[in-house]
Amino acid sequence: MKVLAVESSCDETSVAVIEDGRKVLSNVISSQIDTHKKYGGVVPEIASRQHVESMNSVLEEAITQAGIDKEEIDLVVATKGPGLIGALLVGISAAKAFAYAIDRPFVGVNHIYGHVCANYISNSDLEPPFIGLIVSGGHTYLIKVRDYVDFELVGRTRDDAAGEAFDKVARAMGIGYPGGPIIDKLAKKGEDNLGFPRVMLEEGSYDFSFSGLKTAVINYLHNKEQKGEEVVEEDVAASFQKAVTDVLIEKAVKLAKEEGMDKIVLAGGVAANEGLRRDLEKRAKEENLKVYYPEKILCTDNAAMIASAGYYLYKSGNIDEDNRANPNLGL
Repeated sequence: MKVLAVESSCDETSVAVIEDGRKVLSNVISSQIDTHKKYGGVVPEIASRQHVESMNSVLEEAITQAGIDKEEIDLVVATKGPGLIGALLVGISAAKAFAYAIDRPFVGVNHIYGHVCANYISNSDLEPPFIGLIVSGGHTYLIKVRDYVDFELVGRTRDDAAGEAFDKVARAMGIGYPGGPIIDKLAKKGEDNLGFPRVMLEEGSYDFSFSGLKTAVINYLHNKEQKGEEVVEEDVAASFQKAVTDVLIEKAVKLAKEEGMDKIVLAGGVAANEGLRRDLEKRAKEENLKVYYPEKILCTDNAAMIASAGYYLYKSGNIDEDNRANPNLGL
């Protein structure tokens, strides 16, 4: 079964063709990072306009790279949320029009569910059940995945998502955008020696909160500036990153043991963070748990993961008939 997917929730225009939910025939991504870098973040109106400009060429390239005729496509899917409303509308409109033109069914896909499914593409042996830790720029979720389309939300961020905190700390440090990869690179050369807080919240909670940590880092930087003291960027990066990853890992491992599951699946843009991967693997080994994460190209927004998610949704018959764009769509 060949699925064509469109992803346009933020600042990547992507179209992919996937076979049977796991085999990538093509995955074309047109990134806007260089455009938005000068503004220190994504500008929604600019993102929407660039999606319009890129969509047709990216769609054509995905079909060409897949080496198929458009009539061989069995299903068309697209991200319906969450994301930027203008950006979502461009992708959904293009995908619906394409599905109508070739007379194929259309399914709207939850972007967060897509991040989980990226792991099915990278890990051929991965099957539910498992604990899912989704960490991206706008979302931090901890879920129980019982089956391909059966999952339960257990914990979520109450304020800043982990990736959002990375970007805000990087902005305060003046080291550029996006913040995650820059901080990860600096952290390799630094030491976790600044004592930034690990916010665990109340006993028994699986929710996350990174706003206080972000504020602690910003206050540290301001105090150093006021006193005219040197800031060791590598140590700030290492200390901040370790404070984030310690909380993520602790809660994921605790939930896995509580539920009697032996697999933790990492997903989302921050899943590409090498410090998080390394520390999670180390802790999981100590607890006799297995860790899975996608290839780095599948951690960031891409249509391949949306195609995989659409495949499993369609095969299960568990399809939401509301295929309108929803910027605030939750799990």
